[in-house]
Amino acid sequence: MERLSKIATQLEQNCTSAVDKVLAKHPDDVVICGAYRTALTRGGKGGFKDTDSADLLAGILSGLIEKTGVDPKVLGDVCVGNVLKPGSGVTEHRAAQLAAGIPYSVPFVAINRQCSSGLMAINHIYSEIRTGEIDIGIGAGVESMSNDYGPQANAPFSAKMSANPEASKCTIPMGFTSENVAAKYNLSREAQDTFAASSFNKAAKAQDAGFFKEEIIPIKTTITDKDGNDIEIIVDSDDGIRRGTTVESLAKIRPAFKGSTTAGNASQISDGAGAVLLARRSTAEKLGLPIVGKFVRCRTVGVPVELMGVGPAYAIPAVLDDLGLRTDDIDIYEINEAFASQALFSCQHLRLDMKKVNPKGGAIAFGHPLGATGARQVSTLLTELKRTGKKIGVTSMCIGTGMGAASVIVAE
Repeated sequence: MERLSKIATQLEQNCTSAVDKVLAKHPDDVVICGAYRTALTRGGKGGFKDTDSADLLAGILSGLIEKTGVDPKVLGDVCVGNVLKPGSGVTEHRAAQLAAGIPYSVPFVAINRQCSSGLMAINHIYSEIRTGEIDIGIGAGVESMSNDYGPQANAPFSAKMSANPEASKCTIPMGFTSENVAAKYNLSREAQDTFAASSFNKAAKAQDAGFFKEEIIPIKTTITDKDGNDIEIIVDSDDGIRRGTTVESLAKIRPAFKGSTTAGNASQISDGAGAVLLARRSTAEKLGLPIVGKFVRCRTVGVPVELMGVGPAYAIPAVLDDLGLRTDDIDIYEINEAFASQALFSCQHLRLDMKKVNPKGGAIAFGHPLGATGARQVSTLLTELKRTGKKIGVTSMCIGTGMGAASVIVAE
């Protein structure tokens, strides 16, 4: 018994020291000087339906610069995640960088790792800072699903790829992977609808309480009304939150595929952008920039293609193990709700306290603009950590073609 007690004490000390290590401040930390997003709007119907991704990106970049007070000339790199634009929008989004007032002397890179693209952009900048290549940069993500979503976004498979049993799985529609997860792990329609209803209700309460205002940068744009008139508007709030949603109302929606996945318990097609300014701590302090958090670690893992939704269930342990953290050490989890089936499975598999998961709702409630979500989650997480006085958060998402990604972030 005494030996077991010593082991337990040692384990507790190790866990405590792991938390202390994550919270500790060092000059070479990669800190977050600002994390903001646009509102997320309904694809084809919402406030950004007529706004190109480049215009969204220019708006969020200029807003980030204004909010943080950073001199654009000191930036070492700008990396932007996007999924649907040809070439991940490398030409249009370089133009957006210039339109936002960031000079041509600052390089640009486009990145695409499907639903994690926004997070991968942030991690790209983080890695450049950690290796000493740059001292400060912007990681962002953007998507206009209204303008770019459709068959044209997918390249046709060659006969060789189509004939390969494993490779051909990459053509499985995302909705069918949701059904695969639900069937394999016995996730009922009612359980998925219950999860979805909770997301809508949490988002509605958060919006009513003004919890999203601090993270959203209003964007001025032009929308064409039903009569063909162009009207200038300011978009400053998510417009996809369905108020009054219940399990009973969701149960009336017909399945979109072959089982239990519906338009009510899956993420919405939407438009939006997010951007994060990162710097070496010593650089941020020298430049007098605000420090709102620390980007600690990011990990990406592979999972079966046909079960791509389980990604967070394996990416989260991978990044926590790197840092010696336990799931209980995390104060808030932002897990992308691509589908209720996959988000619910991930939470159950990791035995998470559901009060810690998406406290302001998630993608089912306010949308999942593919390339933007990874950056959007950081702004949503940091503002909630700040509001509640908590410290350690995790963002995570599943990734099409069978992957998962997760990051650990600390609020300061």
